[in-house]
Amino acid sequence: MDDTAKYLIHASIAADGVVERSDVVGAVFGQTEGLLGDELDLRDLQQSSKVGRIDVQIDSENGQSFGRITIASSLDKVETAILAASLETIDRVGPCQASVEVTNIEDVREAKRRQVIDRAKELLAGSFDESVMDSTKILEEVRESVRIEDITEYHGLPAGPRVPDADAIIVVEGRADVLTLLQYGIKNAIGVEGTNVPDPVADLTEERTVTAFLDGDRGGELILRELAQVGDVDYVVFAPEGQSVEDLARHEVMSALRDKTPYGDLFEDGDAPSNVTDAAADGANEVVAPAAVPAGDAPASSDAATAVRGRDGDGEDETESAASSDDAAAEDDDAAAEDDDPSTLGGHVRAVIDAETESARLLDTEFETIETVPAGEAFDALSDADPAPYALVLDGQLTQRVLDVAAQRGVEQIVARSAGEMVKTPVDVRVRTIDQFAAAD
Repeated sequence: MDDTAKYLIHASIAADGVVERSDVVGAVFGQTEGLLGDELDLRDLQQSSKVGRIDVQIDSENGQSFGRITIASSLDKVETAILAASLETIDRVGPCQASVEVTNIEDVREAKRRQVIDRAKELLAGSFDESVMDSTKILEEVRESVRIEDITEYHGLPAGPRVPDADAIIVVEGRADVLTLLQYGIKNAIGVEGTNVPDPVADLTEERTVTAFLDGDRGGELILRELAQVGDVDYVVFAPEGQSVEDLARHEVMSALRDKTPYGDLFEDGDAPSNVTDAAADGANEVVAPAAVPAGDAPASSDAATAVRGRDGDGEDETESAASSDDAAAEDDDAAAEDDDPSTLGGHVRAVIDAETESARLLDTEFETIETVPAGEAFDALSDADPAPYALVLDGQLTQRVLDVAAQRGVEQIVARSAGEMVKTPVDVRVRTIDQFAAAD
């Protein structure tokens, strides 16, 4: 009955004597019987479960009894009020005078509603996430979870799934940086896990195009210095000063990678590591070839010979001496001039590679010399050349690093003594060794 009750009738009772619970229940049934007719007879209502059991709590003190009567009702409001009013007609309990007063009629459903409201407030305050995710955030969160699951290991180091087979890799400091890049869809990053660059990473840099993406702190500078000593670095990107790669937003990462700096450009102001500075100092002692003399109709003119001899400091009257020399001396001078400033790619190949000069020569579209540097400084020369060269003649081995910067600067032809193992060869750069060039020539 308690589960289906709509109302609870609460009444107080007082008796001038000592009475018990059974006396009160008997008085309720006996004195209300037939009072309200058959439809509201208390016994009939109990048998039909429209009224619950009569709950009585009675206490006796100083020869008087006081207590409470509670009756559950599933009748409507009017019938329940009539039934409650009938209780106040009771004037005797057993042999004692008594009085009953209805204190209130409780709406059980209202109490339940109040309980529901209070509990709903608690649930609303503590059980819901205040942030509402739209469809874009939902999709991005799912994508990120998939990307994070893609993290792998390369020789025990945290790496993206594309590191083993990618043509280019991004070297970062640790696992958190790899995870951040994975979240943004970059799957070719590998972490060095400290300032001591592991051998597997150093070996990778020899074969791939390498971008070092490091934190903007002292640790990032130390890792770059170490990486440059044990491997090859093509490009460098630093996070803003005081920030880590893992702290960057997606647009900041993408913008930084787009604006990456060639490794050689970092040291234009003389702030290079010791190995770079020493190489530059060694190159300062090399003789740079003079600017090319435009070719005429003849293989070489007396004016060209005069210009060459004038640069060598042979005297102020070299033109007259050349005119008065015999034919054999003139031929020797002409050959020397052609070796210094040839007007064809083949001439530059003979002057640089066949002569075993161990140098690199940058040429413009007219095959005039832009700059000649030691072979070991070809990368820096290509990076800094202005204007950008059209061709490169290299008396040494062509590496992937030099080829990459050449392609970036728009070089269209390269002739080298030999070529190392290339992971990738740009389609817009024609690369030949001296043997291939000689066979085609």
